[in-house]
Amino acid sequence: MALFDTIRSILGTNATADATRDADPEDLFGMSTAYVTMEADLGYDHCGEAALCFSDVDSTAFQDAVDEVEAILDAGELETGTGYHQYADDHGYRWFVLEDDDPEDLVTSVHFAADTFVENGFGSRLLAAVFGFEKPEQSAYWIYSFRRGAYYPFVPAGDHERDQQAEFKLQSVLDGELEVESDESYWYPLWPDARGRHPWE
Repeated sequence: MALFDTIRSILGTNATADATRDADPEDLFGMSTAYVTMEADLGYDHCGEAALCFSDVDSTAFQDAVDEVEAILDAGELETGTGYHQYADDHGYRWFVLEDDDPEDLVTSVHFAADTFVENGFGSRLLAAVFGFEKPEQSAYWIYSFRRGAYYPFVPAGDHERDQQAEFKLQSVLDGELEVESDESYWYPLWPDARGRHPWE
């Protein structure tokens, strides 16, 4: 199965069919306290970036929703200094990538962007929100699947390998604080285009 089809299957149609609860952008606020736990209990600093991944659709109404998200993020950049840019990956997905030294601002910006899509009737186009963390020699991510309404950990190691021990450690510490996906088959890795980069690069 091609990588594009795998992503679509795991985060898309299969996840929709197998959804255990409705996705809710309010779930993203759980990451506000998770940032503290990641640093205090696990030694991870936030990487200063987070991202929202969504699938495109060729319609004027959808482009209007994207424009509205951009307007909200523009306003946020003036108010909080949260920068952003868009990224289109090789699999046909688009990303809003947020940059800020304050993790609370990142959470708020991702939430506003996701909520705007939902309010405009395009919640089904949302795939994932990704929050990045780092410590010496290791990067880790919490991924929120909008199709499953749950988070899961992703810790890349080497070339398309995963540090499953670290992922299970993240699950054990954060489960209860975050709504963690119980079915590990949905812990889909979002590999970056090149080793050592973020999934949104």
